[in-house]
Amino acid sequence: MVKEIQLRITLKEEERSDILVLKAALKLEIDREDITGVKVLRKSIDARKAKIMLNYKVAVYIREALPKTSDYTFNYKDVSKAKPVHIIGFGPAGMYAALRCIELGFKPIVLERGKNVKDRRRDLKAINQDHFVNEDSNYCFGEGGAGTYSDGKLYTRSLKRGDVRRIFENLVFHGATDQILVDAHPHIGTNKLPKVVQNIRETILNYGGEVHFETRVTDFVIKDNSIKAIQLLNKEEMPVDKVILATGHSARDIFYLLDKKDIALEAKSFAMGVRVEHPQHIIDSIQYHCSGPRHELLPAASYGLVQQVNERGVYSFCMCPGGFIVPAATANGEVVVNGMSPSKRNNLYANSGIVVEIDVNKDLPKYEQFGALKGLEYQKNLERLAFTAGGRSQVAPAQRLTDFVEGNLSSSLNDTSYQPGLNSAPLHSLLPKLIGSRLRKGFQAFGQKMNGYYTEEANVVGVESRTSSPVSIPRKESLAHPQISNLFPCGEGGGYAGGIVSAAMDGERCAEAATDNL
Repeated sequence: MVKEIQLRITLKEEERSDILVLKAALKLEIDREDITGVKVLRKSIDARKAKIMLNYKVAVYIREALPKTSDYTFNYKDVSKAKPVHIIGFGPAGMYAALRCIELGFKPIVLERGKNVKDRRRDLKAINQDHFVNEDSNYCFGEGGAGTYSDGKLYTRSLKRGDVRRIFENLVFHGATDQILVDAHPHIGTNKLPKVVQNIRETILNYGGEVHFETRVTDFVIKDNSIKAIQLLNKEEMPVDKVILATGHSARDIFYLLDKKDIALEAKSFAMGVRVEHPQHIIDSIQYHCSGPRHELLPAASYGLVQQVNERGVYSFCMCPGGFIVPAATANGEVVVNGMSPSKRNNLYANSGIVVEIDVNKDLPKYEQFGALKGLEYQKNLERLAFTAGGRSQVAPAQRLTDFVEGNLSSSLNDTSYQPGLNSAPLHSLLPKLIGSRLRKGFQAFGQKMNGYYTEEANVVGVESRTSSPVSIPRKESLAHPQISNLFPCGEGGGYAGGIVSAAMDGERCAEAATDNL
């Protein structure tokens, strides 16, 4: 017999290795010896009150053995001689599209502009230390896409778009810890993701698929509203039948290419702002109600904040407890910041994007000349502004949080996790009023919601501009582009996802659509 129950455990009780069995026996009013095992299904922290509790959802096995294998199986088969599907981009959407093609009996041929995870590290080092951005290999482009070196958070609200559990199980199948199946806000960690990504690539290759790195797509050969061939940077042409476009939210050259060829695009609302960095102990003290170090069983505390300011949302995005701020530019001449955390989340700082909603239909009248690319051009201008304000390198412009809100240039800045370094700049006046004024009011509101959040010990760092794509590529109910019959826009770059999990689910859906009737 198996019974699912909810348990609440104190931190003191959590120190006991047998506490779940004891609590389960008490709640079910059965002998402890009758319980053959307890499987944790979900775990979360309730820190709303001073006495912190751990909430568990568990399956209690009564006189019955725990299953040794997962209920999920992945039916990968040899597709080396099967019909091909070309996938452009090897981020979460592209990876899962490729895996799903193999399950369905089709050969994925993946074209990735960037490098594999091992070689990609040298280019990340060059950004951090030499301030040089390789436009094909950086924090956004390369094996695994932006997700590989951008934290690996797996939380999603897109529960109706596909089987979230299946996405998680596949990550575990490829080497992620099974803890992601349990945690309410699962996270793999930037240090663990590269190995998982590499394992996914090995699966694709072992079953007959192809993955081509340093292979940038530069053009499409179109005839009769269908892509007949893909042209590469080296002028090679590859004949194609079905094309899944999974290039991510930062592949601007693809948007320009589609626009040049009069392939329908749409401007999409998005968000931009800054990244704020606090010492982690400040966030811990606020969230865990502690005056000293947090309890050893508690992870680095996180937060989620939202405030309406002048009819636009101001909210936290990609919060990274115990993490780092990283340079996420995809070209020289721009500064973009993002955040990531290692698996242990044991760095001294907490950082989060704090961004403002931008309605492309109302907020960008001066950019109407750019049509569907107006949000992209606005985004680019802000990143160039940050580059200039930082000192024309990957050094980022920054202010103390209190100075940003009060309109003062910071005479000094706090220590930071951002390796290229910070330059004191008047972000409060440099940012467009659309963003800057709302951020200032938003930070004041956040300080009221979290006592201690509004502090001179925090830095505001600019700019956080790649929250999502400012362009969407339309598609029909069949998931094909309404104009190009064999093109399947996919994931974040198409405007159909907002993170690793939703992008992976969309990749699977596009693979199913592209192989239908192939």
